[in-house]
Amino acid sequence: MQQLQGMDASFVALETRNSPMHIGSILIYNPETAPGGFVRFKDILSFIESRLQLSTTMRQRLVRVPFDLDYPYWIEDPDFDLEYHVRHVALPEPGDWRQLCIQAARIFARPLDLDRPPWEFTVVEGLDNVEGIPKGCYAYITKVHHAAIDGMSGIDLMEATHTLRPDEPPPPGPDEWKPEKLPNPVELLGRSYMSAITNPLKQLEVAAKAAPGLAKALKGLAAKEFDVSTEMIAPKTRFNRKISPHRVVEGVSVPLVDIKAIRTASEGAKVNDVFLAIIGGAMRRYLEDKGELPKKTLTAMAPISVRAKDEKNSMGNQVAAMIAPLGTHIADPIERLDWVHGRTTNSKAMTDALGARNMTEMSKASPALFMALGAQLYSRLSLANRGVGPVFTTVVTNVPGPPVPIYSAGARLESMMGLICLTDGMGLAHVVQSYTDEATIAFTADREMMPDPEFYRDCIQQSFEELREAAKTAEKPAPTTKKKPSSPKKGATKPAAKKRAAPKKKTPAKPAAAKATSKGGTKGVASRSKKSAAPKGKGKSKS
Repeated sequence: MQQLQGMDASFVALETRNSPMHIGSILIYNPETAPGGFVRFKDILSFIESRLQLSTTMRQRLVRVPFDLDYPYWIEDPDFDLEYHVRHVALPEPGDWRQLCIQAARIFARPLDLDRPPWEFTVVEGLDNVEGIPKGCYAYITKVHHAAIDGMSGIDLMEATHTLRPDEPPPPGPDEWKPEKLPNPVELLGRSYMSAITNPLKQLEVAAKAAPGLAKALKGLAAKEFDVSTEMIAPKTRFNRKISPHRVVEGVSVPLVDIKAIRTASEGAKVNDVFLAIIGGAMRRYLEDKGELPKKTLTAMAPISVRAKDEKNSMGNQVAAMIAPLGTHIADPIERLDWVHGRTTNSKAMTDALGARNMTEMSKASPALFMALGAQLYSRLSLANRGVGPVFTTVVTNVPGPPVPIYSAGARLESMMGLICLTDGMGLAHVVQSYTDEATIAFTADREMMPDPEFYRDCIQQSFEELREAAKTAEKPAPTTKKKPSSPKKGATKPAAKKRAAPKKKTPAKPAAAKATSKGGTKGVASRSKKSAAPKGKGKSKS
């Protein structure tokens, strides 16, 4: 048995009917690379079964301590049944991108069974009218509980269910996995009693580790290396109240080369700053259309992975949080990017001073009972609908994907789009994910708060295009260094001064991918072509 850590246990404590705490993705596959150019459902089952030994997540289930007196435990499930976890459905007519998003939202809104290993893969056929995707393609809609994985360990799970070649053989050696006996309540209560005795010592240890970081942060604040500004508390929006059980999902895919080109328009800006500026522009457009745009900037919580190399295959979450203002109060896209870069630099300095790893360690000493009671009271008393503004408006998590094509059951992965859990007080969250030469900006939202996900998708697309065009025309004069004139020799005659011609204004060259997409805008999420896979215009989506 392995006990959950504080942050992992918090995701279990926060689980409610309206707020299932799992993350996932929509993965689209082309079977043309599989043997015979066709993949059957039983081929997928066989493939996953042959690779179960590569994952620590897929055969472990949770055991909760009675009355939530201590953190839950992971055990190897004695009743593991692969066919329960891998399901099979087909899209209704017309089988287009909108239908796939509706199906994904419905599946994603349903909580996982926490008496079984907390994951599900639903194989979806019938993607016959998704623009840019050949007929015969199929999708996985994946769900994995957030207590089991974070973004980086999710990549490890992707490695377990994918190969680098379509014909890669199963892993060598026998599968030595063994199930465990379920612990009885008396044994679990005994363990919780021992934890209660040792927990004060853990808290002292964590406090001792955190003290140098806190002192460093106070010193940096006094030296004005960073500041704690009023932007740390965001204004309330329609997305910051108690959530419903209904979901919508959508996304936009853009060339990764365009994102890198935009980055050069602001000195020192990172790729993540570009994504934050795009999302800030999209939220500005959406709320402005509703007549609800606050004068003060909205903010995002940006998770930071602190997972060490030797923790690559370990379960659970190793993340800290950084507050990133989105610049929604700034209309000009380049000014917004400059401002976002400045504020994220400030937030990173503060996080570094405190110590990102220490921030995760502090959560491990929180008493389990208080954590569970606090989470339940927050939901039942609808505290998200009361009080002051939230610390952050939304979540923007950036998950790097494979830079090369990968395969599952011989079928090539064409596109990937992230799905994320919502909680009371946060009804909109974003996942930025890269795969080969594309980047996807996807979002999950509460359907009651966002009844028109296609419109918000268009807001993201327009914000990207606006920033891309502004970056192309941004004037970036080359830095000039004044050379000290050398003294003329005695007797030398000074040459007549020549009139200096004004330099011609040069337009920066378009990147290759930008040329390819400059007429058609952004690429569709599900498409490797130049056209958008998602339907254009506003509309409502039901989940």
